[in-house]
Amino acid sequence: MTSRWKFVAALGALALVAVGAAAAFYSGRGTPGNSACSAAGPKLASLRPLARGEVAAVQVAQTPVPVPDLAFTAPDGSRTSLSALKGRTVLVNLWATWCAPCLHEMPSLDALQGALGGAEFEVVAINIDTRHLDKPRKWLAEKGISRLRYYADPEAKVFQDMRAARKVEGMPISVLVDPAGCELALLQGPADWASDDAKALIRAAMARP
Repeated sequence: MTSRWKFVAALGALALVAVGAAAAFYSGRGTPGNSACSAAGPKLASLRPLARGEVAAVQVAQTPVPVPDLAFTAPDGSRTSLSALKGRTVLVNLWATWCAPCLHEMPSLDALQGALGGAEFEVVAINIDTRHLDKPRKWLAEKGISRLRYYADPEAKVFQDMRAARKVEGMPISVLVDPAGCELALLQGPADWASDDAKALIRAAMARP
């Protein structure tokens, strides 16, 4: 990991959010035998060696379990949820304009979407600003971030749901989800998602059995 990204990761560890106390990520996490996600087991083994370099802090799941069906606003303003994206591999990222490490990694998420995004994979970056709701779109436009579709949750309930399901206290948060809606890996903090290390991890997650 480069010194710049080490510094940003350190900032991410300090970017605690004031939206309640942390609880456990899934009440069923670590419980073996979840039938809906049991097929993801072999995929986890292939991902573990790839959590290295720029994505060394990624935590590959020990046991595959469903990700909470997060609800948020789609780019057209309609309500949608994570379950609507089943059938493709998804990298869910929660970000906000008040979170400096979030802003630092957004260009790399945009680059990842540009490199690998399509019918098989999407970066779903969900903005959780609760005030000045025009600010996130303006910031993205100013920075030339155009390949990410704009998802948002102005009530920040997606963060609350994530906290109610796993011990997460800071921002950003990224969760790698398989086509069946099962968690493959989680990262609390920023990463260089445009790096070769990140792309190798995502390609392995996308690989068909």
